[in-house]
Amino acid sequence: MKIVDVQTKRLAIPLVKPFKTALRTVNTAESTVVFITCDDGTTGIGEAPPTHVITGESLASIEYAVMEVIRPKIIGLEIEQKERINHAVDQAILHNSSAKAAIDIAVYDCLAKRSGLPLYQLLGGNDNKLETDFTVSVNPVDEMIQDAIGYVKKGFTTLKIKVGNSTVKEDLERVQGLRRAVGSHIKLRLDANQGWNAKSAVAIIHKMEDMDLNIELIEQPVPAWDFEGMRYVTEHVDTLIMADESIFSPADAARLLAMHGCDIVNIKLMKAGGIYGAEKINNLAEAYGVECMVGCMVESNVAVTAACHFAAAKANVTRCDLDTPLMFASNPVIGGAIYNYSCISLPDTPGLGIQRVQIN
Repeated sequence: MKIVDVQTKRLAIPLVKPFKTALRTVNTAESTVVFITCDDGTTGIGEAPPTHVITGESLASIEYAVMEVIRPKIIGLEIEQKERINHAVDQAILHNSSAKAAIDIAVYDCLAKRSGLPLYQLLGGNDNKLETDFTVSVNPVDEMIQDAIGYVKKGFTTLKIKVGNSTVKEDLERVQGLRRAVGSHIKLRLDANQGWNAKSAVAIIHKMEDMDLNIELIEQPVPAWDFEGMRYVTEHVDTLIMADESIFSPADAARLLAMHGCDIVNIKLMKAGGIYGAEKINNLAEAYGVECMVGCMVESNVAVTAACHFAAAKANVTRCDLDTPLMFASNPVIGGAIYNYSCISLPDTPGLGIQRVQIN
């Protein structure tokens, strides 16, 4: 099966309500959808969202990287020669991890269709079911509490709370109010999105521990570049510390894991350059005895379905933050991961299981 064509289309999906973090606010999920066609008619699909504040990419840069730079390098390659494709993509352009991820996902979709297997089975086949948390966006405390109560009523047992863009006092009040509102049986994960420095992170986490808020984990408390800060926080608190933006590549993972700079790794396909890079990061983490979460950007059910297949395939992936399809006002993706609130199941159709994407 030779690659004979690569095409892109833009997708835009409005959110039910704005998604707010310490880094950005999203009202509409925009992305570039990538289609790879092989000479036997098989088509694979991938996706890349523009996440300027994390990967540095825009819709225009993703489309340019895919169509003008990567496409000429992979046309004519055999889809089964995954290693050659990976090398060609990596050599074609530096960084641009989301653009590379979209190509990688589409290639894996083709490979799984070629083998007649759902992708999760091709990748390891650990399971076909997952459970995701739901993210409570940064808003006034009363609004966050009402949102959290609503999610719990829908059956979510784990909530991810965005913090880090307020004062320490405000963050503590926010988390304390949410804990009181949802009760002790609900797991709370906090995502600071790089919003603290190392010493202030330790101070606020100690206060949360003293207040017995029972936080499951804290995600990326310090800036992505501050590996020493990640280690400092990890060493000085009892709460689990998870690395997110600090780890894009296997090299990042190797460095931070060797430093014992985190307790958990959050793998996102858009940071890792796709499933190929994500597998390497997961393998490294597993070798260090460190579990992984699989997360997502604000992506449609195309890229999120790929993340679900990867997460379901791997025993070392013990947590999921794959809730963005539940945030959309509509779903243009036919097929793929099936959501019943927090419960996700994967179809047994070959590949990603996506039938089509309705793009106007």
